[in-house]
Amino acid sequence: MTARRSTVLLADDHAVVRLGLRAMIDQQPDLQVVAEADTGPRAIATFLEIAPDIAVVDLVLPEKDGAEVCEAIRAERPRARVLIVSSSAASEHVHRALKAGAQGYLLKDSSPSALLSAIRDVLAGHRVVPAGVAQSLAERAYQSDLSPREHDVIQLVVDGLSNKLIADRLRLTEATVKTHLTHIFEKLGVEDRTQAAMAAVKRGIVRSS
Repeated sequence: MTARRSTVLLADDHAVVRLGLRAMIDQQPDLQVVAEADTGPRAIATFLEIAPDIAVVDLVLPEKDGAEVCEAIRAERPRARVLIVSSSAASEHVHRALKAGAQGYLLKDSSPSALLSAIRDVLAGHRVVPAGVAQSLAERAYQSDLSPREHDVIQLVVDGLSNKLIADRLRLTEATVKTHLTHIFEKLGVEDRTQAAMAAVKRGIVRSS
């Protein structure tokens, strides 16, 4: 009697990447790709429709990113297993993925054998975080998360807006903006706006302008 193969959903917006991953995974005696998705919403809908054993999801997807996909899937299927694959080792990206419920985070430059091992480990109930990413995450652990409003403020700092313009944009007083910046400096471990902007971009907290 042939053993059941674990089913895999691939979510990546590049067809060539999906083709390569499917070819590699389908060669394994214990794994089988049963569906693909090229956007975040399609990944969510497909997972909820066919309930694969694991979803291998690119962090960068159209409409909803990998962390949002994972969060949506886990909200409906708390036991769902998701492995995020990304080109970014930024601690904020790793943190967001794990906070969303992903059991694994793997860098795209990992070897094929590392990817297959990660899939099997996640299926077995283990958390998978490569050593380099784990160190990055550990360095971030002492920091508190930025609040949504602090995130808005630091994004506008990165975009080059002054405190007055940030206050006008967010409908706050300048004093409130300065208070938010003080909290941001403390959480990021920096001393001024320039350092905060550089740290926020480097860690993947906000996009560069």
